[in-house]
Amino acid sequence: MRLREKVALITGAGSGIGRESALLFAQEGAAVVVVDVNVPGGEETVAQVQAQGGRALFVKADVSKDAECRAMVAAAEDEFGGLHILFNNAGIMHASDDDAVHTEESIWDLTMNINLKGVFLGCKHGIPALRRSGGGSIINVASFVALLGAATPQLAYTASKGGVLSMTRELAIIHARENIRANAICPGPLRTELLMKVLNTDEKKQRRLVHIPMGRFGEAIEIARAALFLASDESSFVTGSTFTVDGGITAAYVTPE
Repeated sequence: MRLREKVALITGAGSGIGRESALLFAQEGAAVVVVDVNVPGGEETVAQVQAQGGRALFVKADVSKDAECRAMVAAAEDEFGGLHILFNNAGIMHASDDDAVHTEESIWDLTMNINLKGVFLGCKHGIPALRRSGGGSIINVASFVALLGAATPQLAYTASKGGVLSMTRELAIIHARENIRANAICPGPLRTELLMKVLNTDEKKQRRLVHIPMGRFGEAIEIARAALFLASDESSFVTGSTFTVDGGITAAYVTPE
């Protein structure tokens, strides 16, 4: 098993990438702390992990709140004795996120608080725990829009994910001599509830699909498999990287007919 005797904390694990990662990490031997604001979703993830014979604990936490991030890390150490993998996955893409003219300040602030501040707070409290465990892996979810502009205006989301990517690089440099690695995953458009709520018409979906050389949306499990590599010792010489899992969207702007 690739994560035997490891403890992983995954935010936003009540659905999507987070849930698939929790299931996969547990299959590979990790004890998993499932973090989400969605209590039914988080508890369902734990139930699924336990049903397959894995170990999991649910912690309700809003990643934009300092005290709640402190508590989720403490829960990992109290329940499982340490922390080796910090997967900052929680994020939002608000339907009212638009261009600079039309995006409300409240939507900007909400998006930044969860997508960017949430990663900062996860690291603020998670890194001391990783140190106490002798090191580990930080995985932050950025996006392909951190590398190029989105076809559909979503300025706050794009800016927040650019911040995650830059933060990850600096984390990697600062903590490289502490046996703590930090890497960012940049998913392409995925067939998850988060994105499908925003791309809520066939026209909007097609505007995204036309730019993806593989001609389809990605699946959450495909991102989870990338995260598993970064969580495992197989990536022991990988830090500060941008792991792009996007069906080729950043390699070619327009798909040939």
